[in-house]
This record gives sequence, C-alpha cells and structure tokens, in this order.
Amino acid sequence: MAEAPREWVRAWRPAVPGVREVFHARFVDHVYPPHTHEAWTVFLVDEGAVRYDLETKHRGVAGRRVTLLPPHVVHDGRAANAVGYRKRVLYLDAEVLPERLIGASVDRPDTEDPSIVDSVARVHRAVEERSDPLEIESALAIAAERLLHHLGARGSAGPVRPSNEIAGELRELLDEHRFDRITLADAGRTLHAPPGHLVRSFTRAFGIAPHRYVIGRRIDAARALLLEGEPIADVAVAVGFHDQAHLTRHFRRHVGTTPGRFVASPVDALEGGPPPEGQFRSDPH
Repeated sequence: MAEAPREWVRAWRPAVPGVREVFHARFVDHVYPPHTHEAWTVFLVDEGAVRYDLETKHRGVAGRRVTLLPPHVVHDGRAANAVGYRKRVLYLDAEVLPERLIGASVDRPDTEDPSIVDSVARVHRAVEERSDPLEIESALAIAAERLLHHLGARGSAGPVRPSNEIAGELRELLDEHRFDRITLADAGRTLHAPPGHLVRSFTRAFGIAPHRYVIGRRIDAARALLLEGEPIADVAVAVGFHDQAHLTRHFRRHVGTTPGRFVASPVDALEGGPPPEGQFRSDPH
C-alpha cells in the first residue's frame, strides 16, 4: 500500500456566491512568505499546529479553533513543529464578511467558540460532499453570522420584519423556483433580509431548513415523472438536480430506494408481493 504523500494540496471553487476558493492542504516543510489576499481567509487546522505572523504580531494555531485572516493584511505561515499540519480553508468575498471588520479581525483572528468551529466545519462538510448549492450557502450563512458576532458586528439598523412573515415569503419564492437554481443571496435581495436571518426564520417556522424543503419538493416531482415513464436522466434535470447521480443520492435518502428500483418494481418489491385485487397499500411513508 502506497504511503500518503508528505505534502499535498487540493483546491476548487464551488458554485456558491461569496466563496472564492476552497483549499485543503497538508504541509510539513512549506513556508508561506509574507503575502496578502484580496479575500478573507477562514481556516481550520485538523492536525498539527501552525505558527504565523499577522502584521507584526506573532501567533499560533493548534487544536479545535477557527482562524480568520482579513484581506489586504500581511501574514505568513509555517508548521510549528517537524510533524507538519493539515488544514481546510475557505476564501470568502466581502459580500460575506465586510472589509470594515478588518481591524477587529487583526485584533481577534482566532476563536475556540464551539458554535463557530462547528458551523465552519459544516460548510466544509457540505462542500466536500458536493451538496446542493443551496445547502452549502445555508451553512455558509449561519457560519458568517457567527463570525460577524465574533468580530462585534451589529445588525443593520431599522425595523425587523416578523420571522413568520419572512418565512412564508421565502417558501413562496422557493416554490416558484423549486426546479431552477435560486440562491440565498437572490432571496435576500428580493425579501430585503440577510441570508442568515432567512435560514433561521424558515427553519424556526417550518421545522426544516430551506435546502431540505426544496429537495423534498424536487423528489415529489421526480416520483410523479418516474411513474409516468420518463427516463431517469431526463427527470433529474427536469426537477433541478445536476444529473442522475445527484438525483439518485437524494432519492435514496428520501424514498429508501434508487429511482431505477422505484420504477422497475413499484409493488412487487414491497414485502409480501402485490396486494389482493381491490385492496390498496398504504403509502410506504
């Protein structure tokens, strides 16, 4: 069995507003020279420890915490010991974290707050699992809210609309766009509410996150089309999934079987075979 490489890098850009790049790496000997980024750097160190300078301050990262390096501020980085480190990084645009918080981030770049660590880890998990873009964006909205609170950002001035009202309007909007892509950023502009508030209001009102609601509506539509004899690949695209594999993954989670098996033996596959003539099975839910 081949040994894992001593150092490695993976980078990609998910189709999610505000995320410029996702960067995973393991470094032992690599030393970052002093440099800056145009985007916010938000990272978790999963193994090992890192030493870095932010402006003229010496800092280090180890253990379960999130580090937030602001744009346009000089920093470097290196392993804190001979073992090296493994990290996961999100590079975020100013639409997620405003640049007016650069000063606060220089003063407080690290946090061990479990709610922040968990929310950033949830974004990475959604990205790594290639989840629906709305799911990734929802996780990012919650993480961004918690980071903003960490940096002392206050909510926007002015009256706050009732959560139930916003939740109802968001559901109408999601229903209208359930087969095409709508982002939380789009919904926020339409409903005049920040993405994090949309997610919290919807989840509180209906007991389900917005992305899970949309997936459920798409699965319902897919079931109907499949039973009408439409090809699985065509159904996947018609109801808003990337492709057949994307539909299959969610379909199995919701229905308990694959689309192919669902239409191949809709009754005989059920335990006990087909019901007697004139009798009907209850819905498998």
